[in-house]
Amino acid sequence: MIEAECHISNGLPSIVLVGLGNKAVDEAKERIRSAFASCKLTLPAKRITINLAPADVPKESTGFDLAIAVAILQASAQTKHMLSRQEAVIGEVGLDGQIRPVRGVIGKLLAGKAHGIDVFYIPEANLRQAMLVPAITIVPVQNLRDLYLSLAGTTPIQTHYTKSGLLPEPQQQRHTQRLSEVVGQTAAKRGLEIAAAGGHNIFLSGPPGTGKSMLAKALPSILPPLTQQEMLEVTQLHSLANNAYDQLVTERPFRSPHHSASNVSIVGGGYNIRPGEISLSHRGVLFLDEMPEFGRSTIEALRQPLEDGTITVARAKDSVLYPADFILVATANPCPCGYYGSSKPCTCSAHTIMRYQQKISGPILDRIDLFVGVEAVDHRYLLDKTDKNTNDEALRQRVDAARAKQHIRFGDRGITNAGMSNREIKMYARLNTAATNILNQAAAHLDISARSYMRSIKVARTIADLDGASEIGVHHITEALQYRSQRTGIVV
Repeated sequence: MIEAECHISNGLPSIVLVGLGNKAVDEAKERIRSAFASCKLTLPAKRITINLAPADVPKESTGFDLAIAVAILQASAQTKHMLSRQEAVIGEVGLDGQIRPVRGVIGKLLAGKAHGIDVFYIPEANLRQAMLVPAITIVPVQNLRDLYLSLAGTTPIQTHYTKSGLLPEPQQQRHTQRLSEVVGQTAAKRGLEIAAAGGHNIFLSGPPGTGKSMLAKALPSILPPLTQQEMLEVTQLHSLANNAYDQLVTERPFRSPHHSASNVSIVGGGYNIRPGEISLSHRGVLFLDEMPEFGRSTIEALRQPLEDGTITVARAKDSVLYPADFILVATANPCPCGYYGSSKPCTCSAHTIMRYQQKISGPILDRIDLFVGVEAVDHRYLLDKTDKNTNDEALRQRVDAARAKQHIRFGDRGITNAGMSNREIKMYARLNTAATNILNQAAAHLDISARSYMRSIKVARTIADLDGASEIGVHHITEALQYRSQRTGIVV
């Protein structure tokens, strides 16, 4: 939390900003000088010293402009109402006095609320996002003169109290692809249903042109809508990364970066640290099409988010922990030419195939729950409008029912079966004796790791939830083991 202090003394008229601000912060004095003139406010013709405390913390936001302006008004006794420790001011001041929106306002409000602040003066353009934060009083400010008149007790600004946070009106979900539009691929659709129900990562492998990308793009159509808490988290992250200051993210994100994207754009970082594609897909889907084509460092960076649901972006001057709880959908061809193991002849050498498969390391494969092969479809059915064996609404209902069971199981923590810890697996898995014996025999035969062993139980728990079963039976664990892959499992 930053406090803007103002001291006015005799001397040549000037504004001096101290407190380790960057160029954008230092330029605030010129914006404020022009804004005071435009709004016909009196700027004291004295030496004005502004300190942003604590002075040893670097400041980089234009959101301090409005606080600096209010500090000058209060120090020069132009206001009747003096802001207390329970009030905060956020906003960028334009040359004409207009208050411009700032980046990441939700995070600022949550941080202020955690420090006991309950009244926030913010730009009017940030109001829609701010209304998602519960139990705070918001004073939307359109221009500097309006704020001056309000603090002077002349014309108060209408306030908004967010009792439980504003939940936007439900909207028609916009999905470019649906599972019923993909002909055949029963096994892949079943895998996507399990992935959606339990939040599991899935790997689709098969020759080119078999519908892997279409299947991945159809996954959001069966995911449940965002809750208010999830909407708050996702909107906050997207507000940090772009200029959509007044927009709410009401649908689950679907991020599909190209394999030529830089490591920083996917992981996050930069001079001023911003979230990357990994964090922007939080509570949604991260689609890596042709995963082996991505850089090795980018693929290996997935280890922490796939395991913990967070990613730590550490740079020389700062370190930031971003949430990154997403469903990973990765696709790959069996070889560079794409036709190894299919009806078409493969032109790749054995060494080329092996090198291609080794682009994805064992630890990354170990963190993927479902491996599904996608085969070629009979051409006679390609012109069918929909797949008669796929009912989108029935799939959504089964996924919603499974998610409802997980909500009862885990409470309001917002985790799914895929996010269970080892302790929670032991508490909630409930394998019967026969299923336990099958799992132990399969683990010994397949020589799977301890992580794969526990992930198989998570998948089986989701399959049991889809069936409405309270305990995991033999058919649940056997189906889960079918989706488990060894190192050679990339080639289906």
